Amino acid sequence: MDKNRGSFIAFEGIDGSGKSTQIRRLHERMRDAGIACCTTMEPTASPIGSLIHQIMTGRIKTDNRVTAALFVADRLDHLLNDVDGILHQIDAGVTVLTDRYYLSSYAYQSVDIPMEQVIGANAQSSAILRPSINIFIDISPDTAMERIQKNRSHRELFEKKSRLVQVREKYLEAFDRLKDVEKIAVIDGERDEQAVADDIWDVVREYVHAR
Repeated sequence: MDKNRGSFIAFEGIDGSGKSTQIRRLHERMRDAGIACCTTMEPTASPIGSLIHQIMTGRIKTDNRVTAALFVADRLDHLLNDVDGILHQIDAGVTVLTDRYYLSSYAYQSVDIPMEQVIGANAQSSAILRPSINIFIDISPDTAMERIQKNRSHRELFEKKSRLVQVREKYLEAFDRLKDVEKIAVIDGERDEQAVADDIWDVVREYVHAR
């Protein structure tokens, strides 16, 4: 590990898996350990990301292929933006924790578009930066729907059980396809928050270092 650069840790999972909670917990734990770190997410808050959010909430209607292309553009800007982009942070020695990266596109968009096409469209991002480790928090679609119904005031396009069943299957398909090139840790997300957080820390601590 290059001690002058930060690591890049991507959190993945179907909606309701608890990614946001676990990213917050890991961020706090890393700061307590003296590790320089920051959090981010996709879609981003950039103009491209804001457009995606409007599509996801149904305020704008567009073709699935257009949405997939917007995710590609948002992701590249997320990586390359010279103000607060992921590469800029990593080069400055900061470990970046992201809520979703290209594996999310492979899973969610390949329900409607062949996965090979989605992987190809994101080839620039994977060539620029692969995560040090992908953390996949695995829960059942039933658990996901229970959490979404309890915690959300509105639903996005993909937050339907039938869709989440397909997305989880596509995640597992992507993991199998990419097992030789991606580092992926599958974490059982059905347990209490602390148990999940402890397992995540056990996985990621070999990829991070205090400055």
